[in-house]
Amino acid sequence: MRIYIKTYGCQMNERDSERVAESLRRCGHVLAENERDAEVFIVNSCSVRGKAEDKAIGKLRILIRDARRRGGRAIFGVMGCMVQRMRAEIFDLVKGLDFAVGTHRLHAVPLALEAVMAGRGPILDAAVEIGAPEDVDTHEKGKVSAFLNILLGCDRRCAYCIVPEVRGREWSRSAQFVLAEARHVAANGATEVTLLGQSVMSYGRANPVWPPGFRSPMGFSEPFPALLEAVSGVPGLRRIRFTSGHPSGCTRELCRAMSEIRPLCPHLHLPLQSGSDAILARMNRGYTAAEYRDAVARLRAAVPGIALTTDIIVGFPGETEAQFLETRSLMDEIRFDNAFIFKYSPRPGTPAAAFPDDVPEQEKLRRNHCLLEDQDRWCLDINEKLIGQTLPVLVEGRSKSNRGRWAGRTDSNKTVVFEPASATRPGDYIRAVIERVMPQTLYGRVAGNQEERLVASGI
Repeated sequence: MRIYIKTYGCQMNERDSERVAESLRRCGHVLAENERDAEVFIVNSCSVRGKAEDKAIGKLRILIRDARRRGGRAIFGVMGCMVQRMRAEIFDLVKGLDFAVGTHRLHAVPLALEAVMAGRGPILDAAVEIGAPEDVDTHEKGKVSAFLNILLGCDRRCAYCIVPEVRGREWSRSAQFVLAEARHVAANGATEVTLLGQSVMSYGRANPVWPPGFRSPMGFSEPFPALLEAVSGVPGLRRIRFTSGHPSGCTRELCRAMSEIRPLCPHLHLPLQSGSDAILARMNRGYTAAEYRDAVARLRAAVPGIALTTDIIVGFPGETEAQFLETRSLMDEIRFDNAFIFKYSPRPGTPAAAFPDDVPEQEKLRRNHCLLEDQDRWCLDINEKLIGQTLPVLVEGRSKSNRGRWAGRTDSNKTVVFEPASATRPGDYIRAVIERVMPQTLYGRVAGNQEERLVASGI
């Protein structure tokens, strides 16, 4: 059957959708490029905020409504975090839904579809499984970049976060299978990988990942830096990223790894959430503002020029104006290359859901807009310093906003839009001269001969 998958949420969800798509292809199904061509519609959902769930539910309802208007038989499914949280309730919220599969059972999506096709629906599969999938070949061939899950679940229990509830306890994949997967994607054309985990630096903390007697050639004693070292040795990989970080994971070994392992990109996403010690404690984040500053200082000393990005929550229960201004001040001090700023929304089942949601919605909106305006100004200041510089760029494809131009990313994860050379293609490494900038985008031209294919080794 022709299947369309719509994904909401984080990079881990993108990777989950890719795994499911490949498993469906192996069962003889075909992935549709758009909704109009599909017979089966699957939404991969996110529960990190109420707005994300509203989007997924709204999309499902629209898909079902439009299919009924067209007539004929269509199948509708939902998978991921929202199913794990809501379970059977999802069928009450979305009438006409045929199957729902939770985060622990994504490998069973083809079985759920098969059951519905055989008339045995609706199907709910939200069972909890301990451990991590060890499949290594569920990647689309020919992709420039690849996501690799190395750690599932989370044990940190931040007060506002639904992830431990919907993703389960922390579990690290064995280094053997992570490396096998890295070799697989490199053999299929990827030169960049991003190692994924909700708290990725905790890799190897909950369960053993290396065989007995393993010794890191670089002398790392911590599992995560040792994994970075091992992945850097995979032939064909030229860039390695990882996300998301936590200040407690910015150890001396991690900083040494980022300094000495060449394929590691000079970029790190390091959520701050708040600059107020009182709010950080209430959030159960496990660090103070001073400890976050120290982590940033260690990273910048180890990797001069490192691009740091972050997450911020405004309007957390009990946040005063003075505490909000502490966040604003710390952001001004650190000057992140980018920040994802969100208004707090309570998630059922989290500790913070029991706190009085006492910051008015209009005040949350004001604080959100204030930081967004600040961050745009800071981003522009940082990016303007890049004008005239020549930066290495991995070409990803045509620009989504201007089809006559192409786009790619620097090693510091900045988007560059440029006029392509005649033979430019996805996967090329070029050098781009930056000519103008916006807060979120750099614009430039290819350095050197515009008529030659630019695959520059060593950049």
